[in-house]
Amino acid sequence: MTNCLLRQSTTVVLTALFILLGGCSSSSPTRFYVLRSWSDSMNKKELQASDRKRCVSIGIGPVRVADYLDRPQIVTRVALNEVKVAEFDQWAEPLKQNIPRVLADNLSALLCTKVVILFPWNASVPIDFQVEVEINRLDGNLGGDSTLEAQWMAFDLRGPKRLLAAKKLSFTESTGGQDYLMLVLAHSRNLEALSRDIAAGIEAFP
Repeated sequence: MTNCLLRQSTTVVLTALFILLGGCSSSSPTRFYVLRSWSDSMNKKELQASDRKRCVSIGIGPVRVADYLDRPQIVTRVALNEVKVAEFDQWAEPLKQNIPRVLADNLSALLCTKVVILFPWNASVPIDFQVEVEINRLDGNLGGDSTLEAQWMAFDLRGPKRLLAAKKLSFTESTGGQDYLMLVLAHSRNLEALSRDIAAGIEAFP
């Protein structure tokens, strides 16, 4: 009788364990995304033919990201004052690292540059212009729009540091799809628009 009860108890425990493991294995896999630069779409031939004497060295950073974005999960906006944090759709690296690299790649393609480096850089590296950026908003809704709100400041480092320009901007891009990949691509296009504005500002400097 005791052996029979023991076998029954073991069967119940194993059955419960298999159910639990089956439930875990059926959960959705986590998907990881990165923002991409859009340098492939920019006219590099025109830059290569430009006057190399006007090429500049640019330092990118610091780049500050709003605290609500400083997390692995992708954030979407479901209402004016409400956001949603994705459970299974995450950034492959922190935005405060991904965004500066994308900006650097874009500016390298948009401008004639000797070097574009990220903050913090070695003090011995000669930098003509420093670009600081604050990302105040980078979110959107699936099947809707991506919104980027940012401000950038450019400093002339060719002598005593001085502020050359400061702008606060907002960009909106349609996602064109219902999934997170389309949202991330729209985020990337907004960063390209920001990069173009920064590049135009730098080109305007004497």
